Amino acid sequence: MAQQAVDSVAFDQDQIEFGRKLFAGNCQFFAGSTELENLPSPDLPEIAFAGRSNVGKSSLINALTGQNALARTSRTPGRTQQLNFFNLGDRVTLVDMPGYGYARASKSRIRDWTTLMHDYLKGRVTLHRLCLLVDARHGIKESDETLMNELDQAAVVYQIVLTKADKVSKGALSDFSRSFDAKRKKHPASHPDIIATSARKNNGIQELRASLAALAAPQQFI
Repeated sequence: MAQQAVDSVAFDQDQIEFGRKLFAGNCQFFAGSTELENLPSPDLPEIAFAGRSNVGKSSLINALTGQNALARTSRTPGRTQQLNFFNLGDRVTLVDMPGYGYARASKSRIRDWTTLMHDYLKGRVTLHRLCLLVDARHGIKESDETLMNELDQAAVVYQIVLTKADKVSKGALSDFSRSFDAKRKKHPASHPDIIATSARKNNGIQELRASLAALAAPQQFI
């Protein structure tokens, strides 16, 4: 089945409102880990955010939760150097991951956090979805493809989320969608919807909230 165009992913008003209410709830940092052995207990459904260094992971998490400084942002590649866990209303855990690709850190440090990230993604039982962030201006890079192939083999569901989409045309976004759809058979673990976002202009944020809110634990889970 053909993928929906990247700029026309549709959600009804109930889905939009549920996502708004969920992400407007209390969201707090509760754990950070640099080692697989020190991860918090796997209780709530987890949604992780990964992508190349400086793709805008922390900015997107702040936009989703309506907080300016929940996740630390920086123009310096490699600022996030551990897995950061945030509890969203006791319904879901958001995980801000270190970036991959270029970073201003030692090679050994980059190797350590890259290994941690890959081990977490392939072995976390409560990971319900990975949001794979891709800069809309640059598209999918080799390092993104490498991670996607690993996730396909491990059957870990990932959803491509374009960031900084306000900096490209709607035509370019649609071209990206068609291009990825053409090679979808090579990526069986990819989610069918690609959502284009801009943390700066709040574009696509309500749609992404609606998509992710469907993964939250029911209230009786508490």
